Amino acid sequence: MPDVPTHPLLDVLLAGGARAERLTASRTFPERTAEHVDWPDWADATVVQGYRKLGVDRPWTHQAVAADFVHQGRHTALATSTGSGKSLAFWLPALSAVRTAAAAATLDPGNIASAHVRPTTIYLSPTKALAADQLSALERVLDAAGTRDVRVATCDGDTSREERSWVQDHADVVLTNPDFLHYALLPNHRRWSRLLKGLRYVVVDEGHAYRGVFGAHVSLVLRRLARLAARYGEGSPTFVVASATTAEPAVSAARLIGVSPDDVTAVTEDASPSGRRTVVLWQPPEIASWRPPVDGAGAEASGGPRDEPTAMRRADPNEPDPWALPGEDSEADPVATTAPPEHPRRSATAEVADLLADLAGAGARSLAFTRSRRGAESVAQQARDHLRHSAPEAGRRIAAYRGGYLPEERRELEQALRTGELLGLATTNALELGVDISGLDAVLIAGWPGTRMSLWQQAGRAGRAGADGLVAFVAREDPLDTYLVTHPEAVFDAPLEATVFDPANPHVLAPHLCAAAQEAPLRSEDLAAFGDAGHVRGILDVLVARGALRRRTSGWYWTHHQPAAGLTDLRGAGGTPVRVVEQGTGRMLGTVDAASADGQVHDGAVYVHQGTTYVVTHLDLTDHTAVVQRRRLDYGTWSRSVMSVAIEGWDQSLDGGPAAAQEDDGPGHDLVTREWGPVTWGLGPVEVTSQVVSFQRRRVPDMQVLGTEQLELPEHTLGTVAVWWSVPEFVLRAADISPEQAPGALHAAEHASIGLLPLLATCDRWDLGGVSTELHPDTGEATVFVYDAYPGGAGFAERAYDLGATWLRATRDAIAACPCADGCPACVQSPKCGNYNAPLDKDAAVRLLDAVLSHDPRAATPASDLPAS
Repeated sequence: MPDVPTHPLLDVLLAGGARAERLTASRTFPERTAEHVDWPDWADATVVQGYRKLGVDRPWTHQAVAADFVHQGRHTALATSTGSGKSLAFWLPALSAVRTAAAAATLDPGNIASAHVRPTTIYLSPTKALAADQLSALERVLDAAGTRDVRVATCDGDTSREERSWVQDHADVVLTNPDFLHYALLPNHRRWSRLLKGLRYVVVDEGHAYRGVFGAHVSLVLRRLARLAARYGEGSPTFVVASATTAEPAVSAARLIGVSPDDVTAVTEDASPSGRRTVVLWQPPEIASWRPPVDGAGAEASGGPRDEPTAMRRADPNEPDPWALPGEDSEADPVATTAPPEHPRRSATAEVADLLADLAGAGARSLAFTRSRRGAESVAQQARDHLRHSAPEAGRRIAAYRGGYLPEERRELEQALRTGELLGLATTNALELGVDISGLDAVLIAGWPGTRMSLWQQAGRAGRAGADGLVAFVAREDPLDTYLVTHPEAVFDAPLEATVFDPANPHVLAPHLCAAAQEAPLRSEDLAAFGDAGHVRGILDVLVARGALRRRTSGWYWTHHQPAAGLTDLRGAGGTPVRVVEQGTGRMLGTVDAASADGQVHDGAVYVHQGTTYVVTHLDLTDHTAVVQRRRLDYGTWSRSVMSVAIEGWDQSLDGGPAAAQEDDGPGHDLVTREWGPVTWGLGPVEVTSQVVSFQRRRVPDMQVLGTEQLELPEHTLGTVAVWWSVPEFVLRAADISPEQAPGALHAAEHASIGLLPLLATCDRWDLGGVSTELHPDTGEATVFVYDAYPGGAGFAERAYDLGATWLRATRDAIAACPCADGCPACVQSPKCGNYNAPLDKDAAVRLLDAVLSHDPRAATPASDLPAS
């Protein structure tokens, strides 16, 4: 065990030493003292007085510096830590501008200059909850200032027609989200002309959340907004992008708003106070008494006793695990395998439930971040159960917080946590964003949140307002989590990721060009706002050829009756969601993304809603409806899919092989290859075809197979970008991999490499897909593909191609370091495998990766030196 830091609450987590072996590493970060400066001379005195009444006597240095840049009209990227008061930096100039204009109109109403358009501000956040929180904070400032001449309001899809009309006619500050801009405000811009004509500032809060395909969509929405604002007003607005600490904030912000990085000023020196923060890495214990199910089909274990794993003996494998959380699913569907690990580890959510209970019992105020809504509910319930007899009062002060609650319920929970009425809150990443929760003693993080940015954003909730804090990152049985808790330098010392998104992606850009043309005809001078003018013109030519747009001498026009905004989905749901409707009552229980519907709500599937089980009686893909019937069941269902990958353009290359691949002149658009001796790496466009073909019924909790049924569902095709590597047969044989072992070796390497790629790219394993085959029809060799799970790609495969050696070496080390004998969820099993995690061959995968890496012509980069993404 590493040297244990001396945070007073750490002994609570360690249970007086009984859990000491679970702590794998720790680091204590020093405190930071505050640096203050005077208020800027241009700041409105009444607004300043409001802040002073709320306790802000003088701003921190970074707040004043950023506010001054914004006031000067300079695009600003503000990237400082959680709880560093970033909102003051944009509200101070925004409110001062409105107050100054209002004062001029009041003092000299007859002066033509005083009749100038009143300045307005649009504030954008990725969630409605954050916008509501900012509105509350803004109103507190205005109430404290005693001013009534600044009109602020939220406006989103839930806003009534009457309220929306008032906002259109009167609001100075509108708090909303990118979805509302895309679907409502921009298509109906004439009704919003007053707001757009006076648009002085656009605030993009939590800018680090806009990554991948979602980030590309939001970038193009912002460019459409700037274009319309310039048409109505005197010029483009000033953008403020506030984010967590991130790599290259000016570059990311510039890409997001569509300007040169030289036009963005970054403020990154954090002058807010911070107490000492102790961060520990935590690996749940093996369940020594685990016995595999009688049919040999195992699943990830979700339990183990709280302090003494050897104390439990479960002789009957059909006996429920007393330490599993109710309804727990390890944040994903259970993984069925043909070779279960001898000693699976206790799940992260079960472990975090215990830790949260112990912290609450000790009177500590804590947050527990989970990876799913179900996980948040389960952790809260199990923590309450643990305290029911030992500390019932503390148990009543634990709750869950997640999406799906009514807004007033969420506000009540936030307020209860702020005041100390609640001691513990189990939450999804809904509380990762800037909702003002401070003064917490500890933060528990159940499973890798996807990026280092998110990890430190969540960790920043501990010890806010200058107090000391404790953070515990608890690993799931996942290759990435296992790697991180056994390689602490990848957590503590690796630089933060860059924000990865590609607004030039044709699949993303094309529908936004259509939407922009409907808002106002596109002129040649507009094209540069959407990227490289030549690239944009090429996409417009395709849209004209397909009849989407009409080309005239004066520009490009949308001539269809339907709104162009409906051509794309910012959140990447990929089609019309399927409604889940209860048979007999017609009550809608929820929705399932179109891309997931075949696998989750096919005929005969078990659907779980708020603890109640239903069986799907009919899936109608035309009507986008799944009809379900409520039943009490002792089994679950798991679908099986088949998948194939075809490399686009392979047949057109000379000799049908990689030698004729084109040079890369755009990310993910052309076919490129490189040679590592006999090993070939490739990057390029692919067509992924998938089909759900059957499903199994498995008894819960022992996972015994009760039956398999075939399904007749349509194929689905995804055009995206993939990275792949191909190995000739003689390399496999030299690595002592027989023809019988090859499928398992390739499959295991594919799974583990997908699990490790989030170390190198700003993505989650659910943003990726993979296929492996011992003989691919295009390459003619054994090949492993990893592709972006978004139309047109998202930049992740390109990142993997660029850092291939580092990626595969980290993958190889993670598999080899895992103590299991035949493979487990911590190394080569995947929670999203469509083939029941079979076949998998862990040892052969290590030999395969060793063979591939031995041909790397460059000096290998140690996995411990993982670069920023």
